[in-house]
Amino acid sequence: MSDTLTLAKQLIARHSLTPMDDGCLDILGARLVPLDFNLEKMRHSEVDNLWARRGDTAPVVCFAGHTDVVPTGPVNKWDSDPFTPTVRDGMLFGRGAADMKGSIAAFITATEKFVAQFPQHRGSIALLLTSDEEGIAVDGTVRVVEALRERGERLDYCIVGEPTCVGKLGDTIKNGRRGSLSGTLIVKGVQGHIAYPHLVKNPIHLAAPAIAELAATVWDEGNEYFPPTSWQISNIHGGTGATNVVPGTVEILFNFRHSTASTTESLKSRVHAILDQHGLDYDLQWEMSGKPYL
Repeated sequence: MSDTLTLAKQLIARHSLTPMDDGCLDILGARLVPLDFNLEKMRHSEVDNLWARRGDTAPVVCFAGHTDVVPTGPVNKWDSDPFTPTVRDGMLFGRGAADMKGSIAAFITATEKFVAQFPQHRGSIALLLTSDEEGIAVDGTVRVVEALRERGERLDYCIVGEPTCVGKLGDTIKNGRRGSLSGTLIVKGVQGHIAYPHLVKNPIHLAAPAIAELAATVWDEGNEYFPPTSWQISNIHGGTGATNVVPGTVEILFNFRHSTASTTESLKSRVHAILDQHGLDYDLQWEMSGKPYL
């Protein structure tokens, strides 16, 4: 078994659901200390971050990644336990195998080989790792970058190990990213007994035509660098739990992954226009996770 596969399995076995790291950074730190990396843990709230650097001169080449993973969904839908790394047909399966514990393992073992061959390499090698990427991402990478900026520590190059492959490993390298804009929409109605529809306003029924229009809207055509902007619903919450009560509100969580062909302000404006066109009584809160860039 290769060193990379062994390390990837160790990381996948950790139940590091956002924002928990569950010991992944300790495993990685134990591999970096013998390579003369200086380790600096930066914990914020429930989030564990690690800044590790070997060398004190420029240029600084940094690998950025995250140890946290998204929820597994129904475990009985998996062919194997999501936290029991399993190799089938030459592929590694487990939560985080692609996004992105396999990538972290590959970078660590590549660094070990590089340092062994070039112990006096010029410049510095660094890693910026966090357990807060899959969630709201406010206490992870951004906190570390703020700390580095305050003390004048600069990155010259950054490799982000997110999965970008289409057909096989290494077939696609990205030099930018799409923007991420999320919305929390609450559509208001009038709660009441389901037997008296003339006395209620069902917010789910009211919202449905607007949702259909939002889902069918072509936001842009993308460009030579980015695919078209995508609008997707992630969660819908409505109801009291009873089967005979029309809810007073429905909450809809959605996200844009958008190209440089659209701005956050243009997307916001178009969403509000559609909601207003349908005559909805609503509240809408926005959260921008990041702008698109090349």
